[in-house]
Amino acid sequence: MTTNRRRLLKQIGGTSALLAVAGCISAQQQGSGDGSGSGDGQGNSNGSGDDANGSAGDTNGSSGGAAGNATGSTGPAGSAKAWYSLPEPEIPARKSAIEAFNTQSEHTIEGADISDMEKKTTSAIPAGQGAKTFEWAHDWVGDYFQRGFVVDQSDDLGVALDSFTSTAAEAIQFEGNVVGLPHAAETVALIYNTDMVDEAPKTVADMVSVMEEHHDPSNGTYGLSYPFDPYYTSAWLQAFGGYYFDPDKEQMLGVNTKQTVRGLEFALENFKPYMPNDPKYEPQAAAFAAGNAAFAINGPWYLATLNEKGVNYEVTSLPSPDGGTVKPYTGITMWYFTKAMEGSGADTAAARSFIEWYVTNEDHLLKLAKDQGVIPVLSSLVGSDELPSEVQTFSQTVEQGVPMPTHPKMNKVWPGMETALISAFNGDASAKAALDQAAKTIRSNWE
Repeated sequence: MTTNRRRLLKQIGGTSALLAVAGCISAQQQGSGDGSGSGDGQGNSNGSGDDANGSAGDTNGSSGGAAGNATGSTGPAGSAKAWYSLPEPEIPARKSAIEAFNTQSEHTIEGADISDMEKKTTSAIPAGQGAKTFEWAHDWVGDYFQRGFVVDQSDDLGVALDSFTSTAAEAIQFEGNVVGLPHAAETVALIYNTDMVDEAPKTVADMVSVMEEHHDPSNGTYGLSYPFDPYYTSAWLQAFGGYYFDPDKEQMLGVNTKQTVRGLEFALENFKPYMPNDPKYEPQAAAFAAGNAAFAINGPWYLATLNEKGVNYEVTSLPSPDGGTVKPYTGITMWYFTKAMEGSGADTAAARSFIEWYVTNEDHLLKLAKDQGVIPVLSSLVGSDELPSEVQTFSQTVEQGVPMPTHPKMNKVWPGMETALISAFNGDASAKAALDQAAKTIRSNWE
């Protein structure tokens, strides 16, 4: 999404990121060739992503290695760039994965952590530059396919789509075109500090009672740590029959229906009073990561930071709202096939080989689940007793949620919604006025 949790969560990737945003990798280092900086002022939490991954290529030399054979790779060795955008605690595992692939395969992958994936992909790909593949949530599928940024690879795949959950397999397709492969699911759930909270609340009313007990901003403690962003708040805005966008409805845009307005009013009434004053990701997430909030609503990507900070926590399902049902947006994290993979050369084979290896490597995916809370979508791992309890909880929330639409128009929904939520949170507009303005902005952007 344009106001995507991946872009935002990078701000709180590690201990240093809680205090300041690190400098970003230059376009030359990333190999994008577009000559631009990150442009968003948020920086890159990985100051040496290219260096470590570049050196990983030196471990290559195992011609015809396990990774190449496992994915059916033949022919000359190729080299490909892979872009991703991760919080700092997740980067070492990604480097290790790339090193493992390069060691086992005749191919070489060079990885780079990117601070503004949307800007880099939309500038580099049309110019015939950038990476062969990049990792992001599935909501760009329709938009990027229609704009020619990603391509169908269904005729060349060595992995069957039924290797993944049906939701994941559907998410990576647009109009019958397979434009990437999935490796994880994502959504948000309730996380509570076990040093402050004895048991998980079942209802929002129960949660409010606990938040009231612990909320004391004058002493630096809060009831809730919660980024007030369209993705994170979708559970409540869609809890009473509301919706953002549904291409199957006669009224596709639903951001300002009375049901969606009710959902925003519910969130403002029940959660805002117990949160830090700044609705953006970094100050919200920092409060719980520092041990200064009773609850957090966040995703599995946040767990690596909590583990690094030594927070004692449990993950539980989102509590039930009176008169509604929580319906958070869910996403599928995938490796996209960029336009640069249209050809049939060795470099394209390298990218495809890496992607197929990454999304089917059970040992690697299970380790990510245990170390980082990653929710696997590989069918052989879904529901496995080996998955940590917090991952199983996130998986249950995914089943309750609503997959983000892949329709091309969806990508224009996020900016207007982000502005509306910040305006309503700050008291600059009522919920209805803010969402009415969002609807006008979105329709204007569609024209």
